Amino acid sequence: MIRSRFAKALVVGVCAALLLPAYIGCAKEAKPQEKYVTFLSLSDITGPSAGLISPLQETVGWGFEDLNSRGGVDGVKVKSIVIDTRYDVARAASAYKRHQAEHKLVMAFVPQTAAGKALSPLMNYNKLSSLTPADGEFQAIMGRTFLLLTPYQDAFGATIDWILNDWQAKGKTGAPTIGYLCWDSPYGREPLRGGKEYAEMKGVKMLPPEFFPVGAADHTVWLTRINNAGANYCIIGGVDPTPSLIMRDANKLGLKEKIQFVDALYCGPDEPVGIKLHPEAVEGTVLCSAILRGDEARKNPLIQSLWTKYANRPITEMRALSPGGFLICKDFEKALSIALEDVGYEKLGAEDVYQAYQKITGNSREGILGDCLYSPTSRRSSDAVKFYRVVNSKVVPITDWIKAPDTVSLHTEW
Repeated sequence: MIRSRFAKALVVGVCAALLLPAYIGCAKEAKPQEKYVTFLSLSDITGPSAGLISPLQETVGWGFEDLNSRGGVDGVKVKSIVIDTRYDVARAASAYKRHQAEHKLVMAFVPQTAAGKALSPLMNYNKLSSLTPADGEFQAIMGRTFLLLTPYQDAFGATIDWILNDWQAKGKTGAPTIGYLCWDSPYGREPLRGGKEYAEMKGVKMLPPEFFPVGAADHTVWLTRINNAGANYCIIGGVDPTPSLIMRDANKLGLKEKIQFVDALYCGPDEPVGIKLHPEAVEGTVLCSAILRGDEARKNPLIQSLWTKYANRPITEMRALSPGGFLICKDFEKALSIALEDVGYEKLGAEDVYQAYQKITGNSREGILGDCLYSPTSRRSSDAVKFYRVVNSKVVPITDWIKAPDTVSLHTEW
């Protein structure tokens, strides 16, 4: 009996052993591991600058989706991680520490002046490059941070030049008096670090700058002070709807007839936001922009193509800086291609992408922005700006592309 049971068990075991290789041979082969690099965005999606950053982050997502749908760069795709920092430096730092060990993390997007400056030493330590909007300090002290737009300081200088030309065109003599009104933040103060020196060099009278808390609901106190000091022009900033709210309050005070307001920090007034909310108040406001705006942007072939493919809403709802997201992806694709050609995927690291970004000098931005100026001696994205005016609730160009003066180099105390 025992022998019989043992014999049966032996037969079953042998059969199982014989069948196992056949079973294994029929198993599906494991898919090869997907090749990808990581792009980390530490963005304000729900905070005070969300009106600017959230649409920009949206188009970054579409740009990478489009790149991945084309197979990536030589088969290497992009994994995009987006963290909502709510315009808070501590949140940005915490998020970076959590994600700094991601697989092949080769680039970070930090669209906040204070966070970009705070995280720069950590990223330098990790040899990680980052992209930030337009803080001239990163051009003055060159490291691994690349600017997305013409530096704020240079745009401020171009605005001073526009004001002087406008003043003379109106038949005025002497020098105009210029006020400055913006957020009390590193972003609000950055344009003056070089811009102030440029204004002094040009002989204009700059009033003491007025700064207000981010999120302030009313601006009449600061506007009244600027008016009482005799301003002929006032440079304003903040992320729309802030500039449009400034214009709302200026209109209530009857200042638009006395003072020409010029937004020089790229973020306002926007057709689907502040212009829509306060059309009468923002009428006549002049905008200095480093990126194509209004109908010019909506008619651009690259923007039209990607917006039609991914947006699922009318292009009239596109925010002013939305096209910038497509350009971020375009530059990244070019740099990644160079890095992969130089070292291959297996050896690819953040240092290689940093080196590659310095080699994409002249990369076309399809007319949306000035051609790329990144190089071993430049962190500027571009040196071009364009001026627009709000006319009949539309952002209308009043100049062609203008080369902005280098005002970053005028500031010496970084």
